[in-house]
Amino acid sequence: MDHKYVGVTPEQFHKFSTVSEKGPLQMLNLLKFKDKVEETGTTGEEAYALYMQAVVPFFQQSKAKIIYQGRPVFGFIGPSDDLEWDKVLIVEYATKEDFLNMITAEGYPAKLRSQALEDSRLILCKAN
Repeated sequence: MDHKYVGVTPEQFHKFSTVSEKGPLQMLNLLKFKDKVEETGTTGEEAYALYMQAVVPFFQQSKAKIIYQGRPVFGFIGPSDDLEWDKVLIVEYATKEDFLNMITAEGYPAKLRSQALEDSRLILCKAN
């Protein structure tokens, strides 16, 4: 079965909130955009750009830093003719709580993100 993921479930949110990571962490975003967003008539990539503009004050409040953003261009290992993701984004947060406070803040534009995406992964990473 082909599963698509664009938002967090209550169970995932609860499990993430109990993870005991301390200090800085990175969130790896793997993003696949919709060809067309029905609600806006734009492409998913255009809609995601609007989300990124809307999220700037939330990033500033949480002191989030974009470490990397780019688009996959060639699969060196694995299928080179079918790159699964349209964009890769790595955002660093000082703490897990900063991230959680940001995504639960009043007015956080989660709907804009979800509307833009056909599929995504958001993976907690920790430098070692």
